[in-house]
Amino acid sequence: MKLLRTGPKGHERPCVLDAEGRIRDLSGQVPDFAGAGVSPAALDRVRALDLTSLPIVGPQARIGACLASVPNFLCIGLNYAKHAEESGMARPSEPIIFSKSTSALSGPDDDLHLPPGAEKADWEVELGVVIGQRCRNVSEAEALDHVAGYCTVNDLSERHWQAERGGQWIKGKSAPGFGPVGPWLVTADEVPDPQALKLSLDLNGERVQDGETSDMIFGVAEIISYLSGFMDLLPGDLIATGTPAGVGMGMRPQRFLRQGDRLALRVEGLGEQRQSVVS
Repeated sequence: MKLLRTGPKGHERPCVLDAEGRIRDLSGQVPDFAGAGVSPAALDRVRALDLTSLPIVGPQARIGACLASVPNFLCIGLNYAKHAEESGMARPSEPIIFSKSTSALSGPDDDLHLPPGAEKADWEVELGVVIGQRCRNVSEAEALDHVAGYCTVNDLSERHWQAERGGQWIKGKSAPGFGPVGPWLVTADEVPDPQALKLSLDLNGERVQDGETSDMIFGVAEIISYLSGFMDLLPGDLIATGTPAGVGMGMRPQRFLRQGDRLALRVEGLGEQRQSVVS
């Protein structure tokens, strides 16, 4: 299934795409997509519905983040071999874990407002993994059984705040709008191998990121198993699994976002995002 949320910011409704690609309104049928709303039982309730009986949402409706909220917005740094190389850093021996503020969550096509004082805003297309069942100390062999689905994420970053202001990376990752998610939450049954997906990002019509999840240093199952050794992963948790080569920080000369830039990014089978940078 392809699940999404539509409507004005803060007032989105849960929806689903039907077999013809039309948006169907799930309001009143299931909980919103957050926490227990993405559990196996909740997803089974959506599967059991007769979608043809549900109201159609017009194609002009705004698409919001495919998750209403997230308990934890976790991220993995330097997780693509070619990205580590372009960053001039050694491949990590263990996953580098950081987080984004959950208030960074935004719609896939919302305008990107650069925060005051931002000097080096950068783009990062990533595969997002949504947890469906609580897990702790899960094995790699069982890790993917705990996934509700997958989505496209732009892990936007203010590199000056991230790398040059001291402290933790979360400072450069958490500005409002720095976490576009969606358009869809694609359930795990439609993604048989998360290590066989293409992902790319265009800046002003030029392809700057073009990678495959097979280039991950730590795969999705290993990431889930590793994280669950340190914490309980909760239903609705979102994990951004790293970005391929081609970020602005890795260019020579470096290139960062400025007013008027347009981003288009996608992960194979998970839908496309489009953002315009405004002041």
